[in-house]
Amino acid sequence: QVQLVESGGGLVQSGGSLRLSCTASGQATMVNVLAWYRQAPGKEREWLGASRLDDDPTYADSVKGRFTISRDVAKNTMYLKMNNLTPDDTAVYYCKIGGTNNWGQGTQVTVSS
Repeated sequence: QVQLVESGGGLVQSGGSLRLSCTASGQATMVNVLAWYRQAPGKEREWLGASRLDDDPTYADSVKGRFTISRDVAKNTMYLKMNNLTPDDTAVYYCKIGGTNNWGQGTQVTVSS
């Protein structure tokens, strides 16, 4: 069983940047696809992008060009670098193992105007 833990969230001003981390423990070497999602208050959970071990990251159109996904296989960690943040980016950010219902607990990102 693989456990996912997100970190790096916090309060940032509009226009600022944050880098989130998603660290996998357990049988983490078996994980090929890790994905980032977010859920804003009153909205459905939104897919942001995914990291695959055998291909380039993919992104939702809504964040392409502002968000960057990277992966450190040795540390079993995936990152989400977010630039030029706006209040619309305020949400709880989650990572998930692709093709499963295995989610992390989420990390809150709040962007002030």
